[in-house]
Amino acid sequence: MIGTGIPKLDGFLGGGVPKGKSLVYYIQPGVEGEIFGMQTIYTALKYGETGVFIASSTNPDNIRDQFRQFGWDIQLFKDNLFFVDAYNSLIGAPSSEKYVVLNPSNIRDLDKIIVDAMRELPPSIITFGSLSTMMDLCGEKETIEAIRNWNRCATHYNHATVYNFTAWPYSQEALDLIKKDLFNAVIAIGGIADRVIFGQYFWVLKSDWIKETRKSMLKSDWAKEIKRSMLFKVLRPGGVKLFIPKILVIGPSHAGKSTFVHALANQAVSIDWLGTTVALDHGHVDYNGFNADIFGTPDQERFDPVIKLLSGEAMGVFLVVDSTNPENIIRVKQMLGIIKSYGLPYIVIANKQDLAGAMNPEEIRKELDLSEDISIIPAVAKDKIGVFEAFEVLIDKITRGI
Repeated sequence: MIGTGIPKLDGFLGGGVPKGKSLVYYIQPGVEGEIFGMQTIYTALKYGETGVFIASSTNPDNIRDQFRQFGWDIQLFKDNLFFVDAYNSLIGAPSSEKYVVLNPSNIRDLDKIIVDAMRELPPSIITFGSLSTMMDLCGEKETIEAIRNWNRCATHYNHATVYNFTAWPYSQEALDLIKKDLFNAVIAIGGIADRVIFGQYFWVLKSDWIKETRKSMLKSDWAKEIKRSMLFKVLRPGGVKLFIPKILVIGPSHAGKSTFVHALANQAVSIDWLGTTVALDHGHVDYNGFNADIFGTPDQERFDPVIKLLSGEAMGVFLVVDSTNPENIIRVKQMLGIIKSYGLPYIVIANKQDLAGAMNPEEIRKELDLSEDISIIPAVAKDKIGVFEAFEVLIDKITRGI
């Protein structure tokens, strides 16, 4: 099993791509999707696998530069990474790669070199940088027949094959074959657009080694499709990061909301007056493959309409409680009511656990009358204790609900 290096996607796929199987990243035009194939092969290299990159839309040196832009030092794996150069011959440039296609517009030449690499190299991950370029050069039918052959050979020699395919306006027959029949798994990569693309997401359209996705495809169960989808950003450096656009941090006065936001976020801004936050805290979190924006709200009751407004757009909530102040329980219960009215995933942060008289999580659970399935995380926000554990727990709740 070869992991993709993309959080949640490996979970959706049962750990990654098995040897002998094929996967295509089916990319909507205008979306930055070819990074998925690059991140998958880089992850495999990190774990000691042999990698083969089929370069058809630009030369291998440019691809090496792209890896560096994402902060990935592939020089560390130079003995395990091979390029099939299917580009330089198009522009009459020399190539120093081991595998060179002399006429990339001839599908037979392309096929021969790729199959030679499959035959000669140990079980590898083979990434096709741009299947679309091959189709443009060699034709739809010719490329589709070659794909069938590459997948057969990959299965025979125990390679995992990963393809990047941008769904330009090819024939409907070709698009349907790529989306439904040619590959063991299809990961659709799309964009949310309003004149321009302002959000990107992926979802598992098919993976025949996972029972649930096979059943979902047969039933066309939209709810299951949504549960296997995630928003993402592409960062340089960093690569594909799952994106949570809004998480709220709420709590009563002096519970430590601003401290929590600043402890969790690598960039955070707040506006205070006489030691109290009077406007939104805003922080940006980049942790463990996830990218999230968090917002701390003012605690006064007159700002409850603001909390309600933001809750309608949020994906989850941290409720910060001052463990040393039982008098604030009534206010905490009011805030719980707002959270529950929107059905948002939430966890409770039992802050200030280092101070004398602090209630432990089970005492807080009893005071708030919370069920056992609600997570209460002990924390000392000023020392960053418990804050990242809390982030991981809430992200798990959010992504399990998507």
